[in-house]
Amino acid sequence: MSDILNYLKEHSNYITDTLLRLTKAESPSHTKALVDKCGDVLREEFDRLVGGSVEMIEKQEVGNQYKFTYGAGDEEGQILVIGHMDTVWDVGVLPIKQDGNLLYGPGVFDMKGGLSITLWALKALQETGAELNKKITFLVTTDEEIGSGHSKEIILKEAAKSSVVFVPESSIGPDGAVKTERKGAAQFLMKVQGIAAHAGINAWDGASAIEELAHQILDLKKLENRDEGISVNVGVVKGGTRGNVIAKEALAEIDVRITKKAQAEKITEAILNRPVFVKGTLVEVIGEIDRYPLERTEAVIELYDELKGIAASHGYDLNEGSSGGASDGNFTSGMGIPTIDGLGPLGDGAHTEKEHVDLSNLPYRAALIAEIIQRYANK
Repeated sequence: MSDILNYLKEHSNYITDTLLRLTKAESPSHTKALVDKCGDVLREEFDRLVGGSVEMIEKQEVGNQYKFTYGAGDEEGQILVIGHMDTVWDVGVLPIKQDGNLLYGPGVFDMKGGLSITLWALKALQETGAELNKKITFLVTTDEEIGSGHSKEIILKEAAKSSVVFVPESSIGPDGAVKTERKGAAQFLMKVQGIAAHAGINAWDGASAIEELAHQILDLKKLENRDEGISVNVGVVKGGTRGNVIAKEALAEIDVRITKKAQAEKITEAILNRPVFVKGTLVEVIGEIDRYPLERTEAVIELYDELKGIAASHGYDLNEGSSGGASDGNFTSGMGIPTIDGLGPLGDGAHTEKEHVDLSNLPYRAALIAEIIQRYANK
């Protein structure tokens, strides 16, 4: 057993304490004051455990973000760890409780467990005297659960200086598999303009925006390809005013998921440039690919093989898997930087009332992060 894992197992209760402090600092994405209080707790834990450099990135509409740095070396070629402290939970909705080794609570799995083990991974590297020849940057954002619109710029900036990216997001339950693939995501808004008319008196003088939208939805579904992992979902539709009025306006919100960056241009072109089916209507679509896929490239496979070897030396198997959801790791992968996701602790139930982590797994997952950082800091 490695010195790092031994150290972390000996401090297992303290890792749990860090996780409890962060979980109790509830941090709904849209409540800046509370997210900032959680940031204060995170900064206190970093100062107490690691003591590296801290930069706060002030934000007006969302919580302030943090850039923690540790280790020697220049920023160019740094190792980047990305996490977020915001959660999907409003205050008080999900109680914090412990049942044996399982800790339940808001954001405990997605992703305060990942934040906690990252802090303790850095602590373990420090306490065991591990040699680090690269700078480690731990970037913690505050709006991942609402699209990362206020953090994308800093993520891309830090990623451009990085040789590798680790994302301690929630693992894949129930066995804690890491994520070597994530789908890319795009959102589009379709607006249809028709011609209003009385549905009884002069129905054929009108042009129904709703009818056009119905044709559009059916045609959009033809873009799906299950074998290639392309999905198109029209999740919101609105239109019309009354049953006896030909609808003048209608709109739809469209979600698209892709598995390969090469698919992005083709499907974007097909959605933005629509044919018109109902004479007299106009169709406008706005939107773009928000996150390119995290693809299972040779570099990602190499990362996974390294992690799998570390896990084996700790006495367990580490599996891999894919996710249909996107994370901030999609941004860095889309830039061509080797990125692996799902490094958070064993658990399950993200975004549900059953959200939990296995406390007994915290030392093992922290050791996994610490040792992979150590390896890549000395390559």
